Amino acid sequence: MAKKTTAEKRPAATHDATDDLLTTTELVALAKKRLPEAAWEFIVGGAETETTIIRNRHALDSIAFRPRVLRNVDAATPATTFLGMKHRLPVLLAPLASLTDVDPEGALPVARAAAEFGCLLLVSNVTQPPFEEVARVARERFVLQLYTDGDEKWIVDTAKRAAQAGAKALCLTVDVPTFGRRERHIHRRANMAGRGFGSLRSGEAHRGRADWKLVEKLKKAVKLPLMVKGIQTAEDAELCVKHGVDIIYVSNHGGRQLDHGRGAIELLPEVISVARGKAEFIIDGGFMRGTDILKAVARGAAMVGIGKLQALALGAGGRSGVVRMLEILETELTVNMKLLGTSTIADLDGTYLQPATPVTVPGTLSALPLL
Repeated sequence: MAKKTTAEKRPAATHDATDDLLTTTELVALAKKRLPEAAWEFIVGGAETETTIIRNRHALDSIAFRPRVLRNVDAATPATTFLGMKHRLPVLLAPLASLTDVDPEGALPVARAAAEFGCLLLVSNVTQPPFEEVARVARERFVLQLYTDGDEKWIVDTAKRAAQAGAKALCLTVDVPTFGRRERHIHRRANMAGRGFGSLRSGEAHRGRADWKLVEKLKKAVKLPLMVKGIQTAEDAELCVKHGVDIIYVSNHGGRQLDHGRGAIELLPEVISVARGKAEFIIDGGFMRGTDILKAVARGAAMVGIGKLQALALGAGGRSGVVRMLEILETELTVNMKLLGTSTIADLDGTYLQPATPVTVPGTLSALPLL
């Protein structure tokens, strides 16, 4: 009898502690209890002073809602369509590199959750196990996130492998030509040996050499929709349009690379102003609640990437933790859509938002004040 691959293994159907959780606060509290301290610090931390992380939260807290009433919202749903597929939420599971430091199976529990719930998964080419194995588990919910960790031939060949594995799109990440300095990890150097927390992986010396010609070569080599992840300015958004990028992924890498960046949601209007109607838009960077997601959609994002909360959910309960996180976000989205007076995601626009003064001090987890 042939030996089963890791991808073919399935967890037994048993009651899990995450099944009883009703809020993301409870989910994150469980993650803090279960995760080793080094893994917790890796997930919640950022570059140097962590100013960019704090600005991500401050920017979201600086937006208030303008709700409408008497709109018959009984059938409100956060479902949407993206990449020609229906999704229960305008949410994707953002790519995370060091998942094996959170769960020994790496990306496989997240892939199972994506397939079970119906959520798009962006799999990093530097996570484990190899993305072909993850793709078999995620099925049609798979996109490859590609770092420029090799020469152009290696990059193109990897993109072709992704297409052969059934990827729905290719996501080229361009905002990490070198690693930022994460001082939480630097200060743990005695405990980091062999764990992959910011250590240089094979091939990363190539990252600083990439330029816009690579985008053109990928467009010609692979007939998949192309995302470019890490766009933070109108100038680079214009270059995306010029080079035929299909999806502009607005991101400051969650504040984990460049310190003193702008808050992620602050970047969105600038980018959309020069590329509206010429590309679709994804955003990530500090999104922790359904209300955060609604703000991004109202500002023009087609999808919102969930990274930190995804990793914490994985640490709390593996596959079931990630599914429970998505279920809670779905509840939050549905409830708050009704309270806003909108029945569909497509109805949301800037008229539902206005600037506001934050009422709490922003922090890495200040979106969960009861934690």
